[in-house]
Amino acid sequence: MRKEDLINLTEEFGCPLYVYDAATIERQYNRLTTAFKKVDRFKVHYAVKALSNLNILKLLKGFGSGLDTVSIEEVRLGLHAGFDPKDIIYTPNGVSMEEIEQVALMGVQINIDNLSILEQFGTKHPTIPVCIRINPHVMAGGNANISVGHIDSKFGISIHQLPHLLRIIENTKMHINGIHMHTGSDILDVEVFLYAAEILFETAKNFKSLDFIDFGSGFKVPYKKGDIETDVEEFGKKLTKRFLAFEKEYGRELTLAFEPGKFLVSEAGFFLAKVNVVKQTTSTVFAGVDTGFNHLIRPMLYGSEHYIENISNPKGKERFYSVVGYICETDTFASNKRIKEITEGDILCFHNAGAYCYSMSSNYNSRVKPAEVLWLNGKGHLIRQRETFEDILRNQVEIDFVNTNTNETVNA
Repeated sequence: MRKEDLINLTEEFGCPLYVYDAATIERQYNRLTTAFKKVDRFKVHYAVKALSNLNILKLLKGFGSGLDTVSIEEVRLGLHAGFDPKDIIYTPNGVSMEEIEQVALMGVQINIDNLSILEQFGTKHPTIPVCIRINPHVMAGGNANISVGHIDSKFGISIHQLPHLLRIIENTKMHINGIHMHTGSDILDVEVFLYAAEILFETAKNFKSLDFIDFGSGFKVPYKKGDIETDVEEFGKKLTKRFLAFEKEYGRELTLAFEPGKFLVSEAGFFLAKVNVVKQTTSTVFAGVDTGFNHLIRPMLYGSEHYIENISNPKGKERFYSVVGYICETDTFASNKRIKEITEGDILCFHNAGAYCYSMSSNYNSRVKPAEVLWLNGKGHLIRQRETFEDILRNQVEIDFVNTNTNETVNA
């Protein structure tokens, strides 16, 4: 997208504003499918949690994607967006048996990640096909909060618990049709991922009627200029070769599945904010913007870096700025970064804002959430309205307070 287009969108829809470029999402989807073009049965399940706007789901459905969901609400979003239940996989963690049973009735693929729920579900519903999430005990990911395949993780059934797992399956006679893993996000070392894949292949030999093997996702995307990323093309060549060999060894055709979220939508997203104030202190120049970690929490939560560009002054001289938000506590997007000279009223563009930005936003400080716009075929389409103060009040229930001098202080 051009900087002029982004500025025009802020004039039309206001600031702060999320903008998603449909062409970039399509490019990323095609990169992944092309990398595995030699696999006859290859399936992408988009991770809804990354960006759950219905229009993004419909866009990906048009490309041929399925969905990876982690809650019954995400399943319902997928069904509402028109996805066939068989194209949705549901991988919860720590949810109730009641929720899992409700989702099973919807006809989606169930993926279970602990022995207790597996035994309960298999005992009650032995005929419903189930995928099993394995924890390969491989440490991968750029931050401890997004590394989910290590030995201390709450996710998945440990490979060391395989005898217990097989005993449950034997006793319940349940049908296991898939096996799954997810090591974590921001994977840089392809060889580490391939090592985890070997563990999954070896585990798969214990199940004779598999339809698919799901490798999760976690591909690293570049968040700043010169940043490194997962070499998807190299990974595709290496894993395809190994998968096809395993498929022959296994003796039946299998589907190879991935669950990318960030990889598909991160680079497509732009978060636009207006500079409210430029504040010089004894040691720092702050650029204070009309947003905060209530709208983009990743820098404060994960220490992530989003490349920040002053699109109002693209030819200006670079100076050092700390970009901060308006939240009433430490709220820093970037510290002492070189940015084209900033003046009050300028529009700053936060790149790679497609994944885990709006979906992790909040109403902290009673601030409303921004609008979302999809840039499609050279035009901006509003896909979520900016919240209003009425939205802040919408689900609050006011009670009537009576004279506090009496014993009866509240009359509901």
